[in-house]
Parts: sequence; structure tokens; C-alpha cells
Amino acid sequence: MFYRPEGEEHDSATLARKTEWLEKEVGRDSLANATKNSLGSTLTVFMVPENIQEDVLAQVHGEPTRPQPVEDDSDEEAVDPLADIENQALERIKDLVSGLDDKEMELLVAGILRAMGYKTQVSAVGADRGKDIIASPDGFGFENPRIVVEVKHRNGQMGSQAIRSFLGGRHKDDRGLYVSTGGFTRDALYEGDRANVPLTLWTLDQLVRALIDHYDNTDTETKRLVPLKRLYWPA
Repeated sequence: MFYRPEGEEHDSATLARKTEWLEKEVGRDSLANATKNSLGSTLTVFMVPENIQEDVLAQVHGEPTRPQPVEDDSDEEAVDPLADIENQALERIKDLVSGLDDKEMELLVAGILRAMGYKTQVSAVGADRGKDIIASPDGFGFENPRIVVEVKHRNGQMGSQAIRSFLGGRHKDDRGLYVSTGGFTRDALYEGDRANVPLTLWTLDQLVRALIDHYDNTDTETKRLVPLKRLYWPA
């Protein structure tokens, strides 16, 4: 971090940190469990531990990852085993969902929508024509809202062209849901913000959070895809 009070161009932000942006994507599945747990619920600016930095940079440069060190905390105060249990549970459910194949992922998304109160139609393999799932109150797509869903289950991010292609086939009364377990590029997010129809973009994180929120209302088929059990502990 550099303190530069003498720089006129930095009067409004005298504390600055030089940053080098690396454009190469790092697949979540390639990271160590400790790294996934550490980065899994990032809501603000924070300092990344050195061993986590090494793991991420090793993936960027294609180098083998060194084993994560096991910290000796025998002399430290006892750690509450439940302190980070919600984040750990979220990451483990993400791993479980990531292991589904493409068709199972479509069925999972359809199951979540049914748990939210919609009736769904799931397209046959290879015949979706830009819509893997149609969700609506009546199940036929006649009643509004008619939600058209595209599901992409892959490691790479979806770009703006994929979003434009999806939006190009939508009617003015449609609502769009685009699910990409690999996430979206910045341009894709911008394309979604300026869409001519209401559009929601779900990443793996948002998909799993929706599953958790509505899991009690999911049907047997959906629970079979991702079997979970409720855990209670003192508030």
C-alpha cells in the first residue's frame, strides 16, 4: 500500500494499492478444499492468506499445487467447530451439485422452480431450441409469468454472445432465467442488465442458495438428485 499525500491526482484517495489483474480464469473445481472454503462467501474486501494466494496463482500459471499446510493450533484457544459450518455446508453442497451431469442439472433447476410454486416443462435432450425449461403457473406457458430457462453446466464462464442469443428468441411477455454453473463474464452481466425482458442470471452459488431456501418444498425426484438433511444447533 502506498501513501501519497503529495500527489494531486490522488487527493480524493490518498491510500492506494497497486493491483495487477490476471485475466486467466481459475476453475473452482481445481482449487483445494481449504481455498474453496476461504473464498466461498466473500462479501467485502479482505486479505487472502498466503497459502490461499499460492494455490490460486499456481492454477493461473499451470503449476502443481503444493499440499495445504496443517496448522498446529494446540497452543491456541479452542475453536468453535460450528463457527464456519454454514459456509462449509454451502461449499460441500456446491461440490455435490457440480457432480451432476447436464440433464440432471436441468432437472434440478426445474425442481427448484416447482418448489417455488411453478409447473415446469423440461425439453428433450438436443431439442431445446434455446429453452431447456419453461415454468409457468399452468404448466403450459399460457399464464404469466412464463419463465424461459437456459441451463449451462460447464467450468467456463458464459459470455455476452450467449446472453444475446438467448434473449433474441424471447417474446415481450417472457421472463428469462439463465443458469451458468461456471459463472458469467463482465460483458455478459452487462448484457443481462440491459436486456429488453426481465432476466435473472444464476451462478452455481445462487443456484445452491435457492435450492437450500426451497429444499423443504422440493419433490422426491429433486431430493434424490441432491440428498440433504437438516441440521439444528444452538442459535
